[in-house]
Amino acid sequence: MRRLLVAALVAVFAAGPALADSVTYIKAGALFDSKTGKVSRDAVIAVEGERIKAVGGSETAVPADANVIDLSDSFVMPGLMDMHTHVVGNLDKYFYAGYFQSPHRATIGGVVNAEKTLMAGFTTIRNVGANDYADVALRNAIDAGEIPGPRMAVSGPGLGITGGHCDRNSLNTSFAERGDGVADGPWAAREQVRKNVKYGADLTKFCATGGVFSKGTKVGMTQYTLEEMQAIVDESRTHERRVAAHAHGNEGIKRAILAGVDSIEHASFLDEEAIRMGIERGTYFALDIYNTEYTLEKGVQNGVPEENINKEREVGERQRQSFTLAVKMGAKVVFATDAGVYPHGDNGKQFARAVRFGMTPAQAIQSATSVSAELLGWEDRVGRIAPGMYADIVAVRGDPLENIAELEDVDFVMKGGMVYKSR
Repeated sequence: MRRLLVAALVAVFAAGPALADSVTYIKAGALFDSKTGKVSRDAVIAVEGERIKAVGGSETAVPADANVIDLSDSFVMPGLMDMHTHVVGNLDKYFYAGYFQSPHRATIGGVVNAEKTLMAGFTTIRNVGANDYADVALRNAIDAGEIPGPRMAVSGPGLGITGGHCDRNSLNTSFAERGDGVADGPWAAREQVRKNVKYGADLTKFCATGGVFSKGTKVGMTQYTLEEMQAIVDESRTHERRVAAHAHGNEGIKRAILAGVDSIEHASFLDEEAIRMGIERGTYFALDIYNTEYTLEKGVQNGVPEENINKEREVGERQRQSFTLAVKMGAKVVFATDAGVYPHGDNGKQFARAVRFGMTPAQAIQSATSVSAELLGWEDRVGRIAPGMYADIVAVRGDPLENIAELEDVDFVMKGGMVYKSR
């Protein structure tokens, strides 16, 4: 029934301008300011079309015949944002499902996962790595109003060295298995960046170190030379693209920061020097500190090889220590879950871990709103509830500043002025 409702709403949205011409007033019992971390009471948000027209207090005059959404018993905040997801993928939880199902099935999985993500309150995401530009197609379908889903900034295939984390290494040589983004050497790396731009990528993602879910790579071992990383960043800057570097090991993290990347993904083995380097250069850190629980609990059941589970054991606790240190030192830490490693729609479970490992509830919400918007360079359109911004708004009945776990099950989701979920 819910899917039919969503489909109907999408059809209404795409059908004509009548909806866009009306003004809807949202009465918010508590309204979170994602810039200051403070809360105002009895606010009124005027929404016209896709955008927020005005924000006022209880004195705001609401016309008697106006469209009103009454959230006066709720805590209202900007739409949430997840900066590290993999929404394109097979729906089968089995680790090797991709070898037995077509890539087209994975794209269909992306459609399903995008809706789940939106319904969880995440109205904007980065998708950092997808074969055959399936994430570009998914983004375009969402932007065209053809399917429900969050706003997406997508990378296309992640760049990596031969045999590295961004390669595909499970099969023997007779299969000639190879990742879509494999590029060795500065000029080959530049060519791959250009190819990604050609086919619609919004940002560049590359693998600076080994990883947990690749075969034969050591998590902390550096991949790509500094010269190669600098070429990737320089070429991306030429095309006005931002750069995300998958990096667990400290040396790879530092090398990527020196190369000028915008964000370090995972950042498991941080030390104080690496964090200071990031702070000095304005680098964001995207640490996924929930999914280790899912992997260690469900990995064997899902067919994850023992090699990969052992790497998760090696990384998980150390990554949480790095998260605590980064927050304590004042680094820019964004909300990033690696959704796809665990089920989509459970993105909100990371909030409780962010608070447990060093953030205040307000900081955790800011990491998933205004701070993430800054990383994307989209702070002029998302991440705040203010005039001129997209009307991306979520709400819960409880107070997440008192119990951050409220954000694991949001009650209300609006994206671009359209209500996708309400109680």
